[in-house]
Amino acid sequence: MIIESHDFVLAKMTASVTASTIYLCTVFIVLFNVYVDSQDTDAQLCQMCEGTVRQDSPVWDFCLTKGHIRGRCCFENNNTSNVDTIIGLDLANCSISHVEHLYNSSTAFIIDLSNNPISNLSNFIFQGFSHLSQLFLPSKLECPGGNASWEKVEMKNNAKICEGQKDICNQTVQIPWDCPENSFCSPYGPGFFECSCLHNFHGYKCMRQGEFPIFKVLGILTGSTVVVSTLLWFTQRRKVKNT
Repeated sequence: MIIESHDFVLAKMTASVTASTIYLCTVFIVLFNVYVDSQDTDAQLCQMCEGTVRQDSPVWDFCLTKGHIRGRCCFENNNTSNVDTIIGLDLANCSISHVEHLYNSSTAFIIDLSNNPISNLSNFIFQGFSHLSQLFLPSKLECPGGNASWEKVEMKNNAKICEGQKDICNQTVQIPWDCPENSFCSPYGPGFFECSCLHNFHGYKCMRQGEFPIFKVLGILTGSTVVVSTLLWFTQRRKVKNT
């Protein structure tokens, strides 16, 4: 009976270690894949159209002082980080008829989609584009979020120009719903907003006070995995010697 009990405990510990190891490996793999995918999608977006940013494009003028050009993208000049940040995108005159997403360009300040046979453009494409200040569209399309989401909307050179994205959180117009207690409203693209927890609050509807104990959780998980793995190693070693 003692041997059976020992084996049962050993099996439970082995299952626990296996689950913890699989969890940590899964987190690592997911993070690694996200990083690789971000690099691939940047390259795919910037090479969606032949050539580089056109010299007669407003993106070119913007990028001369703000960044550097690679393909059809303008990347931020940032020597303190290894992460490439897209701040401008020129996809004008690229024969694009349908746009489902713009990959990792939510950090862009200026995007040119003019002179393309695009018949419809979902507002959700620009969800998260809180920095976008200039958007050039085919003349038949509406500005995302409607004209009320922009300081200025005009037609120029057969293109619709949406300029000066408004902060929906600072407008007098009543938004569909209010942010819960212990949170504040943040702009999240033209016509969109998100509710962010105040400092020292987290969790569902920001109801939990105190910072999320991420290091504590990871420490406990890692420590327990090491302890149980070491215990199992000694147990198995002892079992092998006895046999």
